[in-house]
Formats: sequence, structure tokens, C-alpha cells
Amino acid sequence: MEITRDQALQFRVHAQQLDREQTGEVSTAADVLDIGVQDTGPDGSRWALELRGFAPKADDLFIAWTLRGAPHVYRRAQAPAVAAATAPVSESDAAKRVFDASRPLKRAGIPALEALDRIADEMRSIVTGPTVKGDLSGALHDRLPDPYQRYCKPCDAVHLYEQPFRLAALRGGLELQPGTSPPVLERIKGWRGMARNVDPSLDPVRASLRLLGPASVKQVATYLDSPVKDVQAHWPDDVEHVEVAGEQRDILAGDVEALASPADVSDVVRLLGPFDLLLQGRDRELAVPDEAHRKDLWRTLGRPGGVLVGHELLGTWRPRMSGKKLRVAVDPWAPLPDLTEQAERLAAFRGVTFDGFFDA
Repeated sequence: MEITRDQALQFRVHAQQLDREQTGEVSTAADVLDIGVQDTGPDGSRWALELRGFAPKADDLFIAWTLRGAPHVYRRAQAPAVAAATAPVSESDAAKRVFDASRPLKRAGIPALEALDRIADEMRSIVTGPTVKGDLSGALHDRLPDPYQRYCKPCDAVHLYEQPFRLAALRGGLELQPGTSPPVLERIKGWRGMARNVDPSLDPVRASLRLLGPASVKQVATYLDSPVKDVQAHWPDDVEHVEVAGEQRDILAGDVEALASPADVSDVVRLLGPFDLLLQGRDRELAVPDEAHRKDLWRTLGRPGGVLVGHELLGTWRPRMSGKKLRVAVDPWAPLPDLTEQAERLAAFRGVTFDGFFDA
């Protein structure tokens, strides 16, 4: 089946509920919580959920370092299942996810999965109450041998490699306190370990296809930061092959009809946060064909947000706060509709007053 670029992008906007009516409903039913909502930046996960019309109670959610070692928000009731779903599926998967820590561990004959379990156990025994990341890191330094640690030039200190530290935290039943910088970790109440089985709705591979599809194995592997061979080994059986812009990809069989006849999202106008899930697909050339615009949107440092109109990304935006007033800079790549309503929505979300636009 041949699928156009427009169909693929319209499908994603609808699948991620960005076209959801703003009813003011309080709910935790947002589908994006299945894959986790990245909590990076001043507005983070709460703005991503707000854009989808959801305002769950803070107690209904928890934050943990999961995919790519980034902080993500999930449903609290699913914490053990999330830990199981986001855990490495093999030794090779774990070795890739811990990045530069894999080499010293391998030289010492320590499997990466074993290392994560060791760190998780030590973390849980240390964190008996809210604990600042630096204090936890210092305690781990005294407990773990050299292969687990490295010299950090910015800190001028020896401490654990960053990715094993982050990936082991949820494995040990630890969550991040919202809004803390530096991060504060604490125990998840009632924790009895990871779930034994992965809930299909939380399976990151399936969730990637459902929310960022159609996609290739390589694209999903890059998003998850896992080896292609491991993602291929866990690829769902219930997929259909489609062709998008001359490239073969897969979509879950249950989503074929929605992909072939996508919902009308032409009325959608959103100021997406820099790490919104819609910007996380690894086929950036499809989402933003112009190379200069891609470089502008996906900067390594100081990444802006994206202006979504319908199913197209048509510019970038940045906020600027001055006291209790918010101004917004917009850099358009094409003619844009009036963004005042969306800017006012962001200001209300932050509890401040919108004070107009300024040139980027």
C-alpha cells in the first residue's frame, strides 16, 4: 500500500491526540502516556499534556529516567509495568544503552545487565528518603568498584557513568521528584519490583508504531536507543507493510484504516514544546523537508519549540519571561495563522500574562 507524506503526518497528529477538543476534562487517558511524555524544559510534560487537552492530577503521574536516559512521565498505577516495558531486552541492548560505560564493564567481565542490577540494588539501599542526585552519586562512589566509574572533567571528580546511573534508578524502584534541579530521587511507594510481563500497550516498539508510525525498524531502534537486531527480534507480528515516500515501513494492522483515511486535522494550531513527542520521530526529513529548517528546529543546544499548523511544522518559537509577563518569538518558515490564542494559552498555563510577540 502506498501512503503519502500527508497521510502519514495527519495520522500522527491524530494518533497523538493533538487534534483533541479542549474540553477542560481532567483525565489520565492520554495515549502518549503509554510511551512516556518527556519531561524536559520549563514546561515539559505538563505542557505536552495540556496541548492534548489533558490535566491529570500530579499524584496520578510519576517521573523516571527511561528511554534514552531522559526523564519521562507515566501513569503512577503502571510504574512496575513501565519499568518492565522500558528495561533492556538483552545484554546487547543494555550495553548499547549504557554508552561509554559498556567498554570498562566488558573489560572487567561484568555484563551490562548485571551492572544495572547491582547499581539498582545499591541505589535502593541508599535512598531511604528524598535524596539529591549528587548525594546519591557520592554514596555510590564509595560502594562500587572502578569499572562502574569515570573521571568527570566538568565536576573534577570520579563518579558513576551517567547512563547506568539513570537507567538503574527505576529498576531500583526510584522516581524523580517533579520540578527539582538538581534532581531529587525517592522511593516509589509500595514498590515490589518490576512487573514480570510487559503490558502490550506499554511495549515501546508497539507504542512507537502506534504513535510515530508508519516507521522502519531502524527508525524505532534509533528512537529507543536500542540495537536494530533487538528491535527486529521484538517486532510485532501484526504489522502491515506500507510505502511512504518510496521507503518501506510498517504500521500496526489495526491502524491501517486510520492511516489510509486519516482524520481531518486542518484546524490544529499548536505551539509544541522542544521535546514534544510529535518532534521525536526519527524520520525528520519527512516531517521537515527543508534541511535548513531541520537544523533550526532540532538544534543540539537551545532547541526551540515547533509551530504546528494542521499536520505541518511551519516555524519555530521561543518564550521570554519578564516578571509576570510572557512574550513569544516566532520564526516562521511560511505564512502562519494568528498565534495569539495559543500564546495566551501558554501564558495562562504558566500563570502569567501574554505581552505580545517579538522578532526571533
